[in-house]
Amino acid sequence: MTSQPHPDTAEQPEAMAPERIAVIGAGALGSFVGARLAHAGYATTLIDNDPARVNAINDAGLRLESDQVTLEITVPASLASDLTQPFDLLIILTKAAHTETAIASCRHLLGPATHLLTFQNGLGNAALLARYVDPDRIVVGMTNWAADSVGPAHVRSVGQGEIRIWHMSGRDEPAVRAIADVLNRAALRGTADPNVEAAIWEKVAFNAAMNSVAAMTGLTVGEIGDDANGRSLAGTVANEVVGVARAKGLGADQQKVAAMLEYAFQSHRSHRPSMLQDILAGRRTEIEAINGAVVAEAKQLGRSVPVTETLLKLVRMRDRPAPKNSNEQA
Repeated sequence: MTSQPHPDTAEQPEAMAPERIAVIGAGALGSFVGARLAHAGYATTLIDNDPARVNAINDAGLRLESDQVTLEITVPASLASDLTQPFDLLIILTKAAHTETAIASCRHLLGPATHLLTFQNGLGNAALLARYVDPDRIVVGMTNWAADSVGPAHVRSVGQGEIRIWHMSGRDEPAVRAIADVLNRAALRGTADPNVEAAIWEKVAFNAAMNSVAAMTGLTVGEIGDDANGRSLAGTVANEVVGVARAKGLGADQQKVAAMLEYAFQSHRSHRPSMLQDILAGRRTEIEAINGAVVAEAKQLGRSVPVTETLLKLVRMRDRPAPKNSNEQA
């Protein structure tokens, strides 16, 4: 994606805000986002491929705990195959390894004006979506909201976060601003950001550091930050990844990533990063889409990222293949 100059937003035609929204992947982050959208009054459906999870959400509703409030929210959940009507917006929040499977199972829910939004972890998700869907429908982004699954219909979020999005083509599209407004109205702090590709790499730098260190140590974010070795290791990985992004010509900011890490150390102290949650549950992690993708990019550029690569190999040793018929969600 290449950012292009964009005209004054006042000269852009207004886009209709999406009315029917589906969140694909009812894991921790998907349930958190779906709950916030539903609480804001948007017609939101959670889509998951695990019948037990779907039934739990439909039976009990979603319980969302945050620093500010605890909410009990009714959000309909469904298998993709049980739905027939198209949505205005599909938000893809499965694990990166399941992006293709997810969109293939939901293609019948795409209408002529449906947009897809991905702010999944890792690199390459939008490119996978573009194999199945016109790239003009794809919006990409990043988020630093933290969410933990307490149960199949119970999510806890600590601290604050944001969602930054832009059109995959780099163009300034009115639909992107309309989607950002929806996210903002749902208290998700949505922003239309033409520099989102650099932001995605900054988040990858954060995840490559925090997720892989947590996965190998078993420590929470706060426990990593309390240990000088943990801080040093996370900082080294983050710097390696930012170096790769800058070698690609992207304006990734090392100080922004350092600030993201520091904020997490202070405000997300009890959070177990998703990669650690996967290790503890015996699920396959997203290491290939994060550290693995960075190492691959670095090799193409002739760069060395020794600590990032070492953590990649260590997590691979603990990674588990997904069980047959498993339902791994972000």
